[in-house]
Amino acid sequence: MTAETEPTTQSTGSCCSPTGSCHDGAADAQAEPTESVTTVYEVKGMTCGHCEGAVSEEISALGGVTAVEAVAATGRVTVSSKAPLAEDAVRAAVDEAGYELVGRAA
Repeated sequence: MTAETEPTTQSTGSCCSPTGSCHDGAADAQAEPTESVTTVYEVKGMTCGHCEGAVSEEISALGGVTAVEAVAATGRVTVSSKAPLAEDAVRAAVDEAGYELVGRAA
């Protein structure tokens, strides 16, 4: 084998550390799980996919929101966020989309 084709124990850009492990722990520090708050709201007036999209878009714009799932058939909107959201803020977002926030789902 020539020097060009000999295997090396460490290559730049590799995911393996010099010790041969798949990682050196640095990625673990960056990927620590964060706590998430999930709240289900009841929204009046959603009838179709467009409605779901409009509500989701407005709520997604609120600070700290990480995910929104609106389901017109049930009138439920599930919101995941980094911290609890002020209900007034959610109400304003739903109003901006053209629908009515009934409140938190029971």
